Amino acid sequence: MTADEARFRAAIVTNPVITALIERLPTLGLPDCWLTASALTQTVWNSLSSRPPGEGISDYDVFYFDPDVSWEAEDNVIKRAARMFSDLDATIEVRNQARVHLWFDKRNGTNGYPKLASAREGIDLFLETPTMLGIHPTGGGDFDVYAPRGFDDLFGLVFRPNPNAVGPAARYAAKSEERKAAYPNLTVVPWGTT
Repeated sequence: MTADEARFRAAIVTNPVITALIERLPTLGLPDCWLTASALTQTVWNSLSSRPPGEGISDYDVFYFDPDVSWEAEDNVIKRAARMFSDLDATIEVRNQARVHLWFDKRNGTNGYPKLASAREGIDLFLETPTMLGIHPTGGGDFDVYAPRGFDDLFGLVFRPNPNAVGPAARYAAKSEERKAAYPNLTVVPWGTT
């Protein structure tokens, strides 16, 4: 484990919602299950900014990968998760990454979102590099970490476009403005550059 990964691990477990998810997600039995996206990033940035760990986090994204791409199967998982996490003061969004190609382009005005083969491939396509992180709870409070772009942008407070992203420039601009307003020390790298 690198020093940066250890630092990341130490920061995210200060957020009680994240620790609850680490403890409980394995009991859902979801295949290829990862807590990911801005909840992890914002928890770290809150730590770096001396703010409460969960401040400003709108939701907690949980990815999993199930070859059953029916809406009924995903809806069943969403309802099970809602019951399991109903006591948490947080919005938990659970989504099957095997289904994303069925709705992403229509919802986001893009063309060509690929059919994924794992939940981690969904992380690989995020719009910005500092959210390209995931933790896979393995039971007993432990978890694996996935950080395909490392931790430099996360700890450097850099909002950088992911060159592999499938997403519109307008969405990146809106997200970067929102994050810059919340974290004034953030450096925003313009869309189209890396």
